This record gives sequence, structure tokens and C-alpha cells, in this order.
Amino acid sequence: MATNKNARTATLSRKTNETDISVSVKVDGTGTGSISTGVGFFDHMLEQLSRHSLIDMDIKTKGDLHIDDHHTVEDTGIAIGQALAKALGERKGINRYASLDLAMDETLTRAAIDISGRPFLVWDVSFSAAKIGAFDTELVREFFQALAQHAGITLHVSTLYGANNHHIAETCFKAVARVLRTACEVDPRQKDRIPSTKGSLA
Repeated sequence: MATNKNARTATLSRKTNETDISVSVKVDGTGTGSISTGVGFFDHMLEQLSRHSLIDMDIKTKGDLHIDDHHTVEDTGIAIGQALAKALGERKGINRYASLDLAMDETLTRAAIDISGRPFLVWDVSFSAAKIGAFDTELVREFFQALAQHAGITLHVSTLYGANNHHIAETCFKAVARVLRTACEVDPRQKDRIPSTKGSLA
């Protein structure tokens, strides 16, 4: 694990019998990077997460795809969450909170976040089919559960309405990306303070 607190970056490797993952994140980025997990739809969603959060992400995952996509998706969420937690460090100066309604054609999804140090996911999203192409729709929740748990964030995601399952999944990733962007940004009025009366968010 390598961390540069001033640049708000982190790099880590995570290897188990099921997955071998390397992740690098730069919080103050431009939303660029390289993403390869072996799961095409998941790569597309992670590209949305990076692009709309403006967090640079280099992600390479080799997983046991001969079994299914579950370990690859969940473990990638774990690794991204751990990298974000390290990159944010003490969370000094961050906005901490953000919420957003994000529209995509017929779908509207709401995301709200508290970079609190207390991991919690509230998930109110339903899919009308078990798969989007070859991708299991239940894995969308598994990813965000892993991300919230290991980044130490409280995350609420709710799809208010939608018909197209691709759009529902994509609005979840884009909405979370946008609230991550806002919550991680530094408030110039408190850039040297941790935004908590407890004095700690780690």
C-alpha cells in the first residue's frame, strides 16, 4: 500500500485465491485511467464512476470468471473502497456530504453520501430482469455494498423510477460518482479542519 496524503492518491494490491487486483486512485483527477476486470459491462460502469467523479482510476482485476462474476465485482469494490479510504486520509477539509437526483432518459436515481467513517448502505433499487446481457443485476448492489463498507462511507441509493435495466444500473454508478465528487472536494472555508464535531472521520 502506497499513499501520498498531499496528492490524495493511493495504490494497493489485493490478492486472494479468487482474485488478483491492483488499484490506483487520484481523488483530485480528471476522471481518466485504465480499467480492466474481464467483465465488459462492469468495466463500462467503472468508467462511468471514474469519469463522473473526476477520480482517476487504474484498475486491473483477474478473477475466477470461470465460476461467475461475483468475486471479481465484489473484490474490486473492496479494493476501490480501501484505496479511496487511504487517499482521503483524515478527510481534512472535505465537504463530506452530498446528494443528487440523476436522470437518464426514463430513469431517475437518487444518491446521498456521508463520508463519515461509518460504513452503511441503504439500497432501494429494483431490476426487472436477472441479467443485463451476461451481467447479473444483483451484483450492482454487491459492488456498492463492498465500496461503502471499505471506503468507510454511508451511502443511500434509490431509483425512483425506470424501465430499462441498463439505465437503472448506469444511473446508480453515475449518481454515486457525482456525490463522491462533491463530497470529496475540499471546502476552502475549512480546508484545514475535519468536518466533524468529534474531530475525526477516519
